[in-house]
Amino acid sequence: MNRMGMCFTIWLVILMGCGRETPPAPSLQPDGNKADLTSSEEKEETRQTAAELENQTFEALVTEYLGRSPTLSPIHATWLGDHRFDAEVDEVTDQARKKKLNVYRDWLKKLAALDKAALTKNNHIDFMLLTNHLKYSIWAQETLREWEWNPLVYTDMTGSGIYNLMAREFAPLPERLARVTDRLEKYSRLFEQIRATLKVDRIPKIHAEVAVRQNRGVLDIIDQMVRPHIETLSKEAAKRLQGAIDQARTAVDQHQQWMEQEVLPKAKGDFRIGAELYDKKLAFTLNAPLSRKEIREQAENEIRRVHKEMYRVAKALTQKMDTGKALEKLPSPQEMNQVIRAGLELAYKETPGKDEILDVAKKALQLTQDFVREKDLVTIPPDPIELIVMPEFKRGIALAYCDAPGPLDAGQKTFYAVSPMPEHWTPKQVTSYLREYNLRSVYNLTIHEAMPGHYLQLTHANAFPSKLRAVLASGSFIEGWAVYTERVMWENGFLDKDPLMQLIVQKWYLRAVVNAIIDQEVHTGNITEAAAMKLMTATAFQEEREAAGKWTRARLTSAQLTTYFVGYLEHSALRRDVETAWGKDFSLKKYHDKVLSYGSPPVRFVRALILDQPISI
Repeated sequence: MNRMGMCFTIWLVILMGCGRETPPAPSLQPDGNKADLTSSEEKEETRQTAAELENQTFEALVTEYLGRSPTLSPIHATWLGDHRFDAEVDEVTDQARKKKLNVYRDWLKKLAALDKAALTKNNHIDFMLLTNHLKYSIWAQETLREWEWNPLVYTDMTGSGIYNLMAREFAPLPERLARVTDRLEKYSRLFEQIRATLKVDRIPKIHAEVAVRQNRGVLDIIDQMVRPHIETLSKEAAKRLQGAIDQARTAVDQHQQWMEQEVLPKAKGDFRIGAELYDKKLAFTLNAPLSRKEIREQAENEIRRVHKEMYRVAKALTQKMDTGKALEKLPSPQEMNQVIRAGLELAYKETPGKDEILDVAKKALQLTQDFVREKDLVTIPPDPIELIVMPEFKRGIALAYCDAPGPLDAGQKTFYAVSPMPEHWTPKQVTSYLREYNLRSVYNLTIHEAMPGHYLQLTHANAFPSKLRAVLASGSFIEGWAVYTERVMWENGFLDKDPLMQLIVQKWYLRAVVNAIIDQEVHTGNITEAAAMKLMTATAFQEEREAAGKWTRARLTSAQLTTYFVGYLEHSALRRDVETAWGKDFSLKKYHDKVLSYGSPPVRFVRALILDQPISI
């Protein structure tokens, strides 16, 4: 019997009295109070022992989960940093899906048998995270069923399967190349299973179009990251790797032909998942009590508030108005819009060249790191970070992302990836893009993705003792933190309190607010492309290329775009409440380090830990 089973049996023995006699009643002593005290002490000792064993049982279950769950997806296991299965690829069959469901249900039964009231606060949080994850996994597989209609699930899988073996030096190069060989030899089978799984008539057109563009990305990874190293191998190993590459290229080409000739012409699925599925997915994603209606109301309130702030800043820039002066009369929406746009035009005059965004981002990374150190805003980890061109198989959804190492590979390099502009864009589209990503916007992008945003936060999270919490990280905590840090940097004088930077930060926040509206309107309503574009360009002042990209992203994803706004609201409210609670003992570094010390759980759990509050269900 393993440790988890042993602890579970002991726990049952104690709570149910199985296998032991009931303790005799204490003999009556002359001092009756002393006898009562002895009895009370024994009960407390029994309670503490039961609670201790309950926590041991849960911790053993977590160990089992972390050890067993990677077997269900070897490619995901590589990203996590569990390299036991680097030679394998995922099984994409009905049998494999049934196996996963059985495993998820088995773990849920084990969790349901626990007395969560006896768990420590940290274990209680992990208990709720694991329960939420397992229920979501079952629902996603049985009800949402993206595995049968979303080809992007598989372009990411096949690209990541090789990329994550080569991107980080977790093992000697020959060993990693050997695992690449092992995987590439299995890609023909994997692509066959993918084609047998996807239901062509259910695939939305936009998903098919992006998948067609991403599919060949795995070949780019092979050419850029694998081929240059073949000559370092022994003759036998090099021959085997070359053969695996040739097999994989044939498999990718066959799949590309199928995608272009079979899927693309017949893809007629609806990209809108509908209100019922959206609300359920949103609840799982946020793991917070906010409803869709409440999020919408708060978003609309924030739009009005931010417009006023942007108007005040822009008017000061364009008409020399005192920013501290109260507005005597609220201008019309049209006048407010005109003044804000005039202010933004000043920022758009300073843009990088078409091929200079990566260079500007590199400069911004150093600038933001220096500023965080100078102001002592938060502890900066020593873990390495590198700016890279976004791999082809990841392009088409977002301009940039932060690729931190998996929680079991903590200490490895983080990648801040930026996508190049598509070659087919017209000069007008290039200009639109560069206006959106002007110099100050690239600075803000770097704050969000790297310092002190995602890179810094995720590196702190990977240091948390509970690896489960890093594996089951909250998207709203992560994205909310990144949006929150944009404000923190400005408030603390980044770029010498440049008002144009303030205007750009406010514009970026407005983007997060409108993202939440677009997200729910796309999937629960019938918003048109024209209406969505107008909301993003007229209300949130986005340039056409940014809005067009977001329209694509909103159709490809669901619930994720809301995490930025909701997470920001939660982080801002927590900061206000902790400032009040700590009073004169509050400092930004102390607060930030404390928030980041708990991993990446939903913000409501961080609140319970910092302010010593009960954990809400």
